[in-house]
Amino acid sequence: MPSPSKTKSFPDADVRQLDALYQHAGLVRSLHGKAGARPVGARPDRKTPEELNRPAPQPVVAANGVEWLAVPGWEKYAWLKAGFSTRRGGLSRAYCPEDAPGELNLGFTPDDGPATVAANRKLLAEAVAGKPDIPLASLKQIHSSLIRRTELADAARPLPWKADGHFTSESGLLLAVQTADCIPVLVADRKKKIVAAFHAGWRGTVKRIVQLGVGRLRLEYGSRPEDLIAAIGPGVGPCCYAVGEEVQSEFTAQFSYADELFHEVYDSDPVRTRYPMLFLTQRAPGHSPIGPSTHLDLIEANRRQLIDAGLKPRAIQIVGGCTNCQTGLFFSHRASQGRAGRMMAVIGIVKAY
Repeated sequence: MPSPSKTKSFPDADVRQLDALYQHAGLVRSLHGKAGARPVGARPDRKTPEELNRPAPQPVVAANGVEWLAVPGWEKYAWLKAGFSTRRGGLSRAYCPEDAPGELNLGFTPDDGPATVAANRKLLAEAVAGKPDIPLASLKQIHSSLIRRTELADAARPLPWKADGHFTSESGLLLAVQTADCIPVLVADRKKKIVAAFHAGWRGTVKRIVQLGVGRLRLEYGSRPEDLIAAIGPGVGPCCYAVGEEVQSEFTAQFSYADELFHEVYDSDPVRTRYPMLFLTQRAPGHSPIGPSTHLDLIEANRRQLIDAGLKPRAIQIVGGCTNCQTGLFFSHRASQGRAGRMMAVIGIVKAY
């Protein structure tokens, strides 16, 4: 067979035949006509941050001033109360300027007072469920795939259970997971009236916490996937979530569709685009910080897990919002270099008055 370096003089049919052979072997030709060692599909598609951004919807403003995100279409289930908090509308002063309104920090962080956080949680419960005194059960989240059943008595525990997902069939209780960049996922069985909440950072997503959670609902209650509805709330979006090779390798080892979850993102700064010479460095090629970065779409990763678990695509709502680039609306651990409040995703079976 002629050397691949001479393919420029080959007829088109011969070039296509060579490409087919390379693809069969998991290789591709380089732009210079030489065989490359990169597996087909390993390079993510190229996007700009704007193309990957999912804007947040307009928040609901409750009578008590709390601003939260509702799940479109879920209002038709009178028994189901669910929503995603923002940072707006609370009593906390720890993460905002002195002249700014109070904020809705819902995590017992070192910078905020426990009494203030407890009051904020009551405000959120009142905003979403209409009852400030409804018990709210949270977890000590450890970036795991641990999932547990939660009961009314658990809401009064002085120390919450260590887990990253929980579910219940008891009414009069809100399940909560805390986030400040990770992805919150809420699931409900619309026929059996069962609810679940999951905290899915990249580690929990690799461990398939959402997929395992749906499996627990099937095992514990006999839930049918076709009866389940789900909502994926705001978190760090693919527009902002740059990751390293170790994270990409973890996903590639676990998911056959991993290549579809990553994007090669280029800086869309208009100044850099118009005046590229200003940003040149003297570093060797491949060692400069300028250039594309690999971004992970955690929202899509969890949507795919829900589909693999049997949910219908139309039963999955992506609420939208990127915590990292919408810091006026959300707390972000990344954007604030680790000093941030916490938001909550809540879901419960709540009877009307």
